[in-house]
Amino acid sequence: MTATNPPTSKTATTAAPLHPLLAERWSPRALDPRHELTVDQLTALLEAARWAPSASNTQPWRFAVALRGSAEHAGVLDALAPGNRAWAHAASALVVAAAETAAPDGTARPWAVYDTGQAVAHLSVQAQHEGLVVHQLGGFDRDRVAALLAAPGEVMPLVVLALGRRDEGVQLAEPFASRETAARDRLPLDQLLLPLQPVAVDPAA
Repeated sequence: MTATNPPTSKTATTAAPLHPLLAERWSPRALDPRHELTVDQLTALLEAARWAPSASNTQPWRFAVALRGSAEHAGVLDALAPGNRAWAHAASALVVAAAETAAPDGTARPWAVYDTGQAVAHLSVQAQHEGLVVHQLGGFDRDRVAALLAAPGEVMPLVVLALGRRDEGVQLAEPFASRETAARDRLPLDQLLLPLQPVAVDPAA
């Protein structure tokens, strides 16, 4: 069973106003199989990631870009879980986001995964600004993707980003068609807040 996607707006319902780039960002699967990323767009996305904050400015994120139609794109696509391959083949680019978990001298970088997540978040906001979409994929064979990376040292693939432009006319099979039009949902804000235990402080200390 297939369905045609109607024009979709998924602006977040929030307790306080957000910047539209944040409120309107979501993760489509209906991608235009004809769209091609420009050099300027791709550069802007990677620059946004480059300027993310990181612990001690270690900048542990690494990106491998595979443009649709290339052997690299086919290799990354083949390493995705079947459910992701069903639609991600149309992505203008598949980008592997990886974390360098140890410095060149072998020193562990305990915040590398967190910092790489920040870089990907920056990239996703820039993509929204560019009129592009990002769908982050955790369903892939990490060993196979790691083998594709020409990277020295300890580099851990974390996520594959399907980049492109949403196409309202793309027909997705179920269950993806229903997910494309389903309302966005998040936990209420009060469920995300943790109380802090009071601690007695000696004023003389």
